[in-house]
Amino acid sequence: MKIYDMHIHSRHGEPKPEELLEKMEHAGVYGGVLLSPAPMEYKKGQYICQMPYRERLAHVMKWTKNSCGRLFPFLWVNPFEKDALEIIDDAAREGIAGYKMICDTFPVYAPEALKQIEAIAQTGLPILFHSGILYDAAPSAQYNRPANWEYLLPFPGLRFAMGHCSWPWHDECIAMYGKFQFNRSKTACSEMYFDLTRGTPKIYRRELLTKLYTVGMDVENNILFGTDANTAHYDSEEIKERIRYDNEIYDELALTEEQREKIYEKNLLRFLGK
Repeated sequence: MKIYDMHIHSRHGEPKPEELLEKMEHAGVYGGVLLSPAPMEYKKGQYICQMPYRERLAHVMKWTKNSCGRLFPFLWVNPFEKDALEIIDDAAREGIAGYKMICDTFPVYAPEALKQIEAIAQTGLPILFHSGILYDAAPSAQYNRPANWEYLLPFPGLRFAMGHCSWPWHDECIAMYGKFQFNRSKTACSEMYFDLTRGTPKIYRRELLTKLYTVGMDVENNILFGTDANTAHYDSEEIKERIRYDNEIYDELALTEEQREKIYEKNLLRFLGK
């Protein structure tokens, strides 16, 4: 079984995919999704790497092009960026594997955001959203409650993941998944995934995973493993311990090898459309 990390941030500096993959291998991780730096419009920019569109596209593509298909590039987008809609199609033509969005100063249902999300749906590529408390320096929680994402129901063909399982609102996130699952059984609509990337402090981890697998919904095909690590600091030992701890909980829940293979590999490949 291969393990993919679907949530890795790229940082400033010369891309060195070989070094990153070596660190990942030491953690037992085969490959994963690499997120581009943030757009210049991202208001949390004083804490994170930002670049104009062309620069951040080139940056993330350079990180992934020599990875033998093990690293998948995602472009971080913002609906208020200049040429926001044109960027979506251009990046798809350039070989981007998906998109990322953080609603830091706007709700996901803002007209500008919905237009950009519709453009993404038309490409057939997935999108990863931050959801849950955002550790920025301004009020933004109102924009990242998972219930806001019900506005994405009428986007057939869209695949999207809720980052961090919306901690501390993971109950609300699971309920929202139930709404999407119910509607997908009746009509064409978006498909929602859970991104298990830490947001949950360790004390909440067992609660989250137990609720996911005992809530009575069909969730096993829509759960993804991620770390929120970055290219400047991919701590192999810490990530190895996270995997060990999650597997300990999966043992308690009696998850099969096939179910774990979905978490670590198969679900991500399906999310990516591979």
